[in-house]
Amino acid sequence: MKHLLLFLFFTTALFSQKTTEPFKSNTLGETRQITISLPSSYEQNPTKKYPLLILLDGEYLLDPFNGALNYGGYWDDLPETIIVGINQNRNNERIADSNFDQVEGVPTKKGASFFEFIGGELLPYIEKKYRTAPFRIIAGHDTTAGFLNFFLYKDNPLFNAYISLSPELAPEMENRIPEKLSNLKQPVFYYLSSASGDIRQLKEPIKRLDDNIKKVTNTSINYKYDEFNNASHYSLVLYSIPSALYQIFDAYKPISSSEFSEKIVVLQAGYVDYLINKYDVISKNLGLKIPVRLNDFKAIEAAILRNKAYNELDKLAEIADKNYPKSMLASYELGLMYEKQGDAKRASQKYQHASQLEEIGDLTKDMMFEKYDDMKSLTQKK
Repeated sequence: MKHLLLFLFFTTALFSQKTTEPFKSNTLGETRQITISLPSSYEQNPTKKYPLLILLDGEYLLDPFNGALNYGGYWDDLPETIIVGINQNRNNERIADSNFDQVEGVPTKKGASFFEFIGGELLPYIEKKYRTAPFRIIAGHDTTAGFLNFFLYKDNPLFNAYISLSPELAPEMENRIPEKLSNLKQPVFYYLSSASGDIRQLKEPIKRLDDNIKKVTNTSINYKYDEFNNASHYSLVLYSIPSALYQIFDAYKPISSSEFSEKIVVLQAGYVDYLINKYDVISKNLGLKIPVRLNDFKAIEAAILRNKAYNELDKLAEIADKNYPKSMLASYELGLMYEKQGDAKRASQKYQHASQLEEIGDLTKDMMFEKYDDMKSLTQKK
């Protein structure tokens, strides 16, 4: 565990751009410290937008979340994300910030003000100052993990994803949360975790909450519960973070070898439609518009070739032209289609055209010249 912590702190220092600043809140009537971690590519990509992660207990949750996101981002399994940590360790602020009415089970006193501070002041400030995608996540641990559920009580919840690590639940929360999830129309991700060594008085309500959420039939809800063996109330945080992030951003991942073999190559048709749908889900559910990855193109191309569905290469070329208009990818796909269909003349024309465009991935000008010569020789023999 110590080695994992060192790794997370190391990756945070290596990749992130962190700044801590005072935030004067009129709602709270005080100044709070927030830490903002921007992705390493933020300055180099002036038009790119990033998901937003709001961390309660930011003083100790920010580094492990940052480390996990940086590591996943390095392999392009997780999207680069803007993280905002709210520092709550001064004078044990987290307790007052999370205050709720013991009878009604809703925020009260400082808790009500803190609730309004996040929604009415902090979010507008961050989203005006930084390039955020329309996808918000909130996370917390025990006391704050319970508090973040109050945002689900709103008719239009402020967040798209909720990461609740061993929450201390307010009265009736184990019933109200499933009720709210049942009635939601928009997609919502909900992650809940506990551990075998968790605090006893927290475990029973968490288990009831899990049982009740599992009864929810709303297809808009993406839910996951983890109970970690041999973990404590504190160590479960490090187990939970990657599990939660990979649940929420599962659709973002590039096509894997298992996805290729189990879901794509076994299709009878519609390989390109699978690719289109994959990126539509990324856009719709995660609010991210990203170009189709080259490796995903190659995976779909491989499935088409294996199943001899050569006509689909035409549609794949259309997507290539939209995503990489200056590259040779689209012309190459058309050349490959004509080649496989036995039309050497048209194939040679496409490969020749491709040779005049920008190289991409393993597609080079020399390769296009060789393909052109091969097709040309076939037309001359005829």
